[in-house]
Amino acid sequence: MNWEVVLLTAYVLVWPLIVVGALFVIVRAFIKDWREAKREGRDII
Repeated sequence: MNWEVVLLTAYVLVWPLIVVGALFVIVRAFIKDWREAKREGRDII
């Protein structure tokens, strides 16, 4: 197998992991803020 193909395949497969990680961080922060606002009785927006 060609190293160029291996590196390109790894590069393509890593992007979804990066996107999932970023979305996880954003959603986790949103849920934390939402719960805090709900506990304090205020709107999140």
